[in-house]
Amino acid sequence: MQPRILGIMVLAALTQSACAKADAPAKSGGWEMVWSDEFDGTELDRTKWKPEISCWGGGNDERQCYTDRPKNIKVADGVLHLMARKERFTGPDRPPEIAESPNPKRTQSFTSGKIRTLGLASWKYGKIEFRAKPPKGQGTWPAVWMMPSGNTYGGWPLSGEIDILEGVNLGAACPTCEGNVGENRMISALHFGDFAPANKFVDTRVALASKMLPSDDFHIWTLEWGEGVMRFYLDGRFYWEVKADKWDSASPLAKSNDVAPFDQPFYIMANLAIGGRLSENNNDKGMAATVTPAEFLIDWVRIYQCSEDLQKGLACMQKAKRDE
Repeated sequence: MQPRILGIMVLAALTQSACAKADAPAKSGGWEMVWSDEFDGTELDRTKWKPEISCWGGGNDERQCYTDRPKNIKVADGVLHLMARKERFTGPDRPPEIAESPNPKRTQSFTSGKIRTLGLASWKYGKIEFRAKPPKGQGTWPAVWMMPSGNTYGGWPLSGEIDILEGVNLGAACPTCEGNVGENRMISALHFGDFAPANKFVDTRVALASKMLPSDDFHIWTLEWGEGVMRFYLDGRFYWEVKADKWDSASPLAKSNDVAPFDQPFYIMANLAIGGRLSENNNDKGMAATVTPAEFLIDWVRIYQCSEDLQKGLACMQKAKRDE
């Protein structure tokens, strides 16, 4: 065999190995996997996810209609594709759980995809982990986040909101960002408190250790959530801890409960928003003419719970902290 041919074969084998999806561990640091989607098929698994169909803009003046169409939601090549496109579209204003009756129609200038486990799966405490590649561009706003499945303490934000990943305007102008690549920080946040305008939040921004754009490649985000504490990681690097003394709920049902509202089951969702106040009011402002088409790619989502401490989840978090 010619050396050049051998070299090509070796390179191809190494490339294939590097691109192969890692097997999901049944246990990780004391956490036991209880739910996952590897997106290995050719269609969205409807036993695990429900697409949201709405045009209301998420309460943030976003500019998309979420649809349940292959041009906005696709599973292919082992990856979930949430795809935003510029097209005029008319659909229902709100999703069923918060819709008026009758639900009015609304028209938007973009379409995109959003999937949720609402009504199918939710968890109280655990390790939530996913591998994803967010898009870049002024006006893009991909997110993976969690909302309460039962609204035990009342409507938003009394029952809380957990934002694990929010990517806003990646690559756009950012004078305060390190790395000379533009906006390279991802946002994590918790929302809680009282009804607007008395709602509250805490948040943080994190860049990759390399300071490169997160949109250049896939990365792994992790939330470890136990009673009274949440810990966030990016590619295994710890970057944020929030304890219960930083959050609260104004609900009378949360009185004398120091860990409310984040002590109830939450479901997970992923979406790619276009526009909205957070993106359009920052960086280069507004929306770039080339903001679409855009894709938010998710390789896998895995949920673990602490089998030795299902009630609080803290035993596994303590193990992780010792291992850092």
